[in-house]
Amino acid sequence: MKRPLLFLDVDGPLNPYAAKPEKRPDGYTTIRAPREPSKDHSGLLSRRPLRVWLNPTHGQALLRLDYELCWATTWMDEANRWIAPVLGLPELPFVDFGDALLQERPDGVHWKTGPLVDYANGRPFAWVDDEQSRLDELCVAAHHRGPGLLHHVNPRVGLREDDFHKLAEFARSLDSPQAAS
Repeated sequence: MKRPLLFLDVDGPLNPYAAKPEKRPDGYTTIRAPREPSKDHSGLLSRRPLRVWLNPTHGQALLRLDYELCWATTWMDEANRWIAPVLGLPELPFVDFGDALLQERPDGVHWKTGPLVDYANGRPFAWVDDEQSRLDELCVAAHHRGPGLLHHVNPRVGLREDDFHKLAEFARSLDSPQAAS
């Protein structure tokens, strides 16, 4: 049986972007990733790089989990260029969100939810993100044929040891006879 998918968001779980901006969290390193030009507060175009905090130990912790890792982030394939090397991860598949990217849904379900369910195609998955809600859980329960865990991560602290334990526990639960029936 194939291992379950682990859909990984970058900003929030891996990059605790909401932490105090003047204090990088312990154990994290800083990268500066270029981004598309955007208007700054004065209305001028700015090309200021994006500050990203990453904990290099997260890569090995993720690889030890019994999952097939997959990016589920607005970074899409750029996560392989900027995030994976810092974490020591190999190149990972990614969900191409296409036209759904950043498009609000009238039903309040997160714009990632439908594409993730489609990508999983009935395969068990866990999704770590800082933006899921109860509506997303209900949507997954209604439209996904397999087990799914939506695991919320606080964007002020990012992934912690307890998060890794919960993900490992979910993967183990899929091996139980009850999960197979």
